[in-house]
Parts: sequence; C-alpha cells; structure tokens
Amino acid sequence: MADIADTGMASAPARAETLKTADGTPLKAALAHAAKRARRRAFLLVAPLLAFVVLTFVAPIGQMLYRSVANDGFSANMPNLVRWFAENPETEPDESAYAALAADLALAAEARTIGVVGTRINYDVSGTRSLFTSAGRRAGRLEAPYREALLELDEEWGSPALWSAMRAASAAHTPNFYIAALDRQVDPEEGIVSVPDDQRIYMPLFWRTMMISAVIAGICLLLGFPVAHLLATLPMRISNLLMILVLLPFWTSLLVRTTSWMVLLQSEGVVNDVLVSFGVVADDARIQMMYNQTGTIVAMTHILLPFMILPLYSVMRTIPPSYVRAARSLGANNWTAFWRVYVPQTVPGIGAGVLLVFILAVGYYITPALVGGSSGQLFSNMIAFHMTRSLNWSMAAALAALLLGAILLLYWLYDRLIGIDNMKFG
Repeated sequence: MADIADTGMASAPARAETLKTADGTPLKAALAHAAKRARRRAFLLVAPLLAFVVLTFVAPIGQMLYRSVANDGFSANMPNLVRWFAENPETEPDESAYAALAADLALAAEARTIGVVGTRINYDVSGTRSLFTSAGRRAGRLEAPYREALLELDEEWGSPALWSAMRAASAAHTPNFYIAALDRQVDPEEGIVSVPDDQRIYMPLFWRTMMISAVIAGICLLLGFPVAHLLATLPMRISNLLMILVLLPFWTSLLVRTTSWMVLLQSEGVVNDVLVSFGVVADDARIQMMYNQTGTIVAMTHILLPFMILPLYSVMRTIPPSYVRAARSLGANNWTAFWRVYVPQTVPGIGAGVLLVFILAVGYYITPALVGGSSGQLFSNMIAFHMTRSLNWSMAAALAALLLGAILLLYWLYDRLIGIDNMKFG
C-alpha cells in the first residue's frame, strides 16, 4: 500500500506537467502567462504615480546633487588655460600660463562670457569678478611678455590663491562647494583648512537651525499632547467639532498667519500693549519679540502645531480606555496608569509627530525670513539667498545636500533606536 501511495504521489507533478487548457496550451505555461499579465497590469496601474514621483521628486534631487559638484562656468570658457593646467599639474604659472590666460580673457570678452568666468572664480576668491571683467576689456591689446602685461594691469594676477582657485575651477566637477559649505577653504600650502572664526557662516547657521527645530518640535509636543488626548477621549460628536479648530489654520494662508504674528509681537503690537496696560512691563521697556529667535519660534510653533496634534490624535483614538481602568483597578494611581500604560502606547504618534514637525521646521524659510531677523534666520534662508540673490546655484545645492543628508541621518537613527515600523501618521 505504501508503494502504491508513493507511486501515486510521485506521479502527480508529472501529470500536472501534461495537463492542458481547453485550447491545448500546457497548464503550467498558462498559469505563468496569467501571472505575468497580472504583474504587467499592476505595473501599468502604478506607472502614472511612479512617473510623477520620478519627475517631481527623484529627478530634482538628482539634479541638485549633481549641481552641487558641477560648475563649468570657468572650464567651458577658458580652454587654453584649462589645457595648460591639464598638461602642467604641478607647475607654477610661467609665461606660457599667462599667455594662455591672456588669450582666454580676450576670447571670453569677445563671447561675452567673461562675467560668467569671473563669477565662478569669485565664489572661491571674493572680489575677483571685477578683476576678470576689467582685464577682459583690455585683453585684446595685451602683448608679450604676458606675465608683466597682466601684472601691470593688476598685481592680483600674481596671487597664488587666485591661481589655485583657477586650477581647481579648471575641472567641471569639484568638491569645493561642499568644502565651503562646511566653513573650510583650500589653502595652496596647507590643503583644506578652517576659515577664520569671524568668517564662519554656514555651520553656526546649520546648528542654529537644528536647535530651533528641536525646540519647536518639543514645544509642539508639550502643547499638542494634551489637546490630542482631549480630542481622543471626548465623545465623537464633540471631538469632531473641536477638530475643526485644529484644522482651521490649514484654511488660512501661511503668509496671512505669519504677518498676523508680526502685528501681535512687534514692539508696538497687541501683546506688548496688553502687557503695558496691565503694568507687567514699562512703556519704555517693551519686550522685543520680533526679528529674533523668539519670533521665529512662536510663529513656527503656531503654524506646525496641527502637524503634531493629528498624528497623536490618530494613535490615541485607537487606545482602549479599558487599559487605564484595568491599571487603576490593580492598584495604580492616576499618574502611574497614565505614564506606564497610556503613554507607551502613544509612542508611534509621538515619533511621527516629532519627526514630521522637525523636518518641516528645518525646511521653513518664509516665516523665518519675515519674523526672524538676523538671529532668527534658518539654514533654508541661506539656500534661498544663494538661489535668488547671489545666483550661486552650486553653493545652494551643496547646502541643500548637507541638509538632506542630516535629515536622512536623523531618519536612520530614529529607525535604529525606535523603529520606523512603529511610526504611525494615521
């Protein structure tokens, strides 16, 4: 009997291989074709969303990362000098180098790209744009020896720092923008060194941004937790009505909310007038709450508070009240039941809210630009400055890449310490 059963079981796969559909197609091939068709149909369904994500998210980030290391403003317009740098990687500039420089200055001036060349070098050595533009206007009249001729125009043409910057810019791809974003500079003799303390801009601003964002996230948690708890424990009818007040800021323009805080917090504003009228502060000692970190923190806390309340509420609403009642019935007091039973179940909402508010705060620039002043500006304001005013897009891209890297690092740390699977947004 065992031999018969074994023979029957062994022959079952073989019989499956011989089964066919009504049109004579082998059953196994038909099943594989059906599975392939289902996968193709599923891909076609998500293809529009995938294309949208690639075009609006992946491609811009990729372009930003490429722009942070690529700038051909110098290398594309100074071919003779670029060739000399390639052929003489360790040689000090000689007469042939100055001849190549003079020829390229004349070509760039004729092609009207001398401003682009000067701007590129000005990123590394400030004040050199005018040096290039003025030399470009007279480069066509220069005669050998070109070194003496260029030095006669301006002694700066003999500066080692200038030649070091031109050598670095002769490559279309360079890490110099990241070096500058880290408040470092390339010294011809010592290599990469720190800039003087009074010239450090980006790293102090970066750490200020992180600190202010963490403070805003903490304040939003302290204010949002009791509000979310109240909404989660009230009857649904009352809770839905109060939820309208939480969502109301989303129906108001961000610019309107920011300017409203400007009216409230300025020296002659409503808050100071109330404090003066109650005698809390003297009229000549009004509190300065605008154009500093205080204004930035207050305005951004108000704007980002709903982003903390909603994740907390969505998690708290699912916590059965019987858990806390059971803890009380077993002898725990109100505080112990709340802290050891209720709060641990809200950790997914706390993590989601803190992470969301922190990331949004790091990237804000409209509100800090309006109410922050010089001490309330954030890292994103410097990125916007390079994008819109200095037009140094490579520097803006390098700063943005550093900010993106910091956010990804925090995201990774959160996943390692708490677990991203425990985070719930709703």
